Amino acid sequence: MSADHDAQRGAPKTEYFTYADFGLAFFDRAISKKRILSAVSGITGAPIEFGPIGAGPGRIAKVTAHGIVNDPTVTRVSEDEPLRFNLHIPVDLKFVVRLTGTVHRFRADVAVDLKLTARAAKPLRAVIEVEPPDKSDVAVEIRAEGLASSVLQIVSGMESEVKRFVAKYIKEEVNKPHIQKARDVDLGPMIDAAEY
Repeated sequence: MSADHDAQRGAPKTEYFTYADFGLAFFDRAISKKRILSAVSGITGAPIEFGPIGAGPGRIAKVTAHGIVNDPTVTRVSEDEPLRFNLHIPVDLKFVVRLTGTVHRFRADVAVDLKLTARAAKPLRAVIEVEPPDKSDVAVEIRAEGLASSVLQIVSGMESEVKRFVAKYIKEEVNKPHIQKARDVDLGPMIDAAEY
């Protein structure tokens, strides 16, 4: 039955394209923002803690931090092969600085930007690669209202350490087995299981 005949009977006209274009269209749909967020959903709500570590002159201050990984967002940064995305992961951290018998508390908004690439792999797999983050992929904004200038200097000096720690933590989280598994999907069984 011809495509024209289908159109005469009210069926939609069939449009054909190449296998290569089909593959890109398939990836365009299969590797959606929603699927990427689903693949990394295991890190949302994860607790993050470090310290106590010494800071300031003579490392006299002791700093501890604890917080939580908030919901990430994803942005597509390429439309052609390979499909690339940016995953923005916000982290809310609360710090405690103990200095000469006094306790100071403050918060920091931390964000990690991960670069993701979707690739086709043999035999018939969709793989989302994650570029390991380093501290240049981490932004820290300290909310330090009411802190004494001496404490603020200590906190500001901690920024590089916070970036290093958070980058290492997120790298470990995205490489956990359950998240690695979610980033590597074997499509063969899904196709075989589809009913005709």
